[in-house]
Amino acid sequence: MSQKVAVLGTGKIGEALLSGMIRAGWAPADLLVTARRPERAEELRTRYGVSPVDNAEAAKTADTLILTVKPQDMGALLDELAPHIPADRLVISGAAGIPTSFFESRLAAGTPVVRVMTNTPALVDEAMSVISAGSHATVDHVATAEEIFGAVGKTLRVPESQQDACTALSGSGPAYFFYLVEAMTDAGILLGLPRDKAHDLIVQSAIGAAVMLRDSGEHPVKLRENVTSPAGTTINAIRELENHGVRAALIAALEAARDRSRELASGKKD
Repeated sequence: MSQKVAVLGTGKIGEALLSGMIRAGWAPADLLVTARRPERAEELRTRYGVSPVDNAEAAKTADTLILTVKPQDMGALLDELAPHIPADRLVISGAAGIPTSFFESRLAAGTPVVRVMTNTPALVDEAMSVISAGSHATVDHVATAEEIFGAVGKTLRVPESQQDACTALSGSGPAYFFYLVEAMTDAGILLGLPRDKAHDLIVQSAIGAAVMLRDSGEHPVKLRENVTSPAGTTINAIRELENHGVRAALIAALEAARDRSRELASGKKD
């Protein structure tokens, strides 16, 4: 934790990562941040005691650079950084869809790059961060990325060829659950419940189900069967979900997210 780490483009995820690192023991004096707006940089300084710098200074000073800008802004950022990044700097990318080869081709030969796909539960220290090494990244570089992103949740190493699938599953995953809760809340209102009570019922059910999935070691089919009595309410609901093709729709949705991740890697914006 004695190394200097710079978070470039400190939006919501970048700030969540920053605050998690401080809680995990990083000294604010060892953390640098960059932000597009000066008032945002000052806000981060006041809130966390970190040092705002420009991108060039971050590249020259930090041992590890974490790039959290949007995918469409990454090319311009690398053009700005490339003259200032020595080949021994670790570069961690948090941009969806962009392969490590994109960075390696724009930075000094041999620069280690690690690709990380995290998600918004980083804001509550429950992120799922998926980590892949570029061609020049060592085991130690990957361990550094795990240490940093482990401050805001769980980490998982995968080959980079699986990153687009992971983006579809966990990177975008929280939105699917929010969408489901929204639909179930509307159903609760239709069934005669006030919105706040429907919301509380569904959220606590979701939390309880997630903890059971995490801690029980049981397959989700087994857990579902434990709730599904013969000729009962649950099996009637499951039948309707199957009749409406919910399982097929979810698979198609995840394939669409995976395909969009691939398009981002190819530079397609629309």
